[in-house]
Amino acid sequence: QVRLVESGGGLVQAGGSLRLSCAASGRTFNTYAMAWFRQAPGKEREFVAAIRLSGGTTLYADSVKDRFTISRDSARNTVYVQMNSLKPEDTAVYYCAAGPYSSVTDAVTYNYWGQGTQVTVSS
Repeated sequence: QVRLVESGGGLVQAGGSLRLSCAASGRTFNTYAMAWFRQAPGKEREFVAAIRLSGGTTLYADSVKDRFTISRDSARNTVYVQMNSLKPEDTAVYYCAAGPYSSVTDAVTYNYWGQGTQVTVSS
């Protein structure tokens, strides 16, 4: 089992920044990619960003490209997403996920999920 714990959510004004963290523990040796998804009220869970743990290849949703940056600290088994120029439409619960490096934009790919952290962007 892999346990994922997110932190760093909160309330921020439009144009502001937040950094979310996702700490992984447990049997992480079979985890090859980690990603962030988000879900706004009444909407489907959507892909935000993913990173391949070996090599650091990244992929972003068009809606966050050039504003969000995903990164990893392998020594700490932690993945981050730096979110800049936040918009009210970025308001959602953000989830960290871990799993194989395959179809990384698809939520069903991921075996493990965190509990989520709320991000609220006020206008």
